[in-house]
Amino acid sequence: MTRQTISSVLMALILIGSTVAWAKNEPSRMTYAMAATAMDAAEAYARNENWRVTILITDQHANPVMLRRIDGASHRSFGFATSKALVVTQTGLSSGEYGEKLKAGEIQEIDGGTHYKGGVPIYSGEQLLGSITVSGVRDFQDEEVAIAGAKTIGTTTQSR
Repeated sequence: MTRQTISSVLMALILIGSTVAWAKNEPSRMTYAMAATAMDAAEAYARNENWRVTILITDQHANPVMLRRIDGASHRSFGFATSKALVVTQTGLSSGEYGEKLKAGEIQEIDGGTHYKGGVPIYSGEQLLGSITVSGVRDFQDEEVAIAGAKTIGTTTQSR
């Protein structure tokens, strides 16, 4: 992806998220402190494995709260991380679960979304706080990093 394309994708996510937030008049559930806790854990996990990744944490509206790109992470990893955040926040599923349901014909395709693993929702009880998405290594490894961060502030599944 070109820099201009990446900037356009990020701006679209911000505008979409802002519009949804304004329409619902619902504040972000993901605080900066929560994002920092999850980010630190995810980054520590990735560094321990010597994985060069991009990590993105968003609120429930797909608004970016925090982003880190470890030195050496692919220039393409940001685009994949934002695409994963889009499907996670719109469906409440992990990006891998979304991919499975998409393949089975159980869910509609989300424009600009991706079906690769590496994006997980963060829940507190039944409430979606946001997402943590990772890109830069194999998709199942991206997911390991995301889960390591998510579990420090919530769960990756909705509890009822």
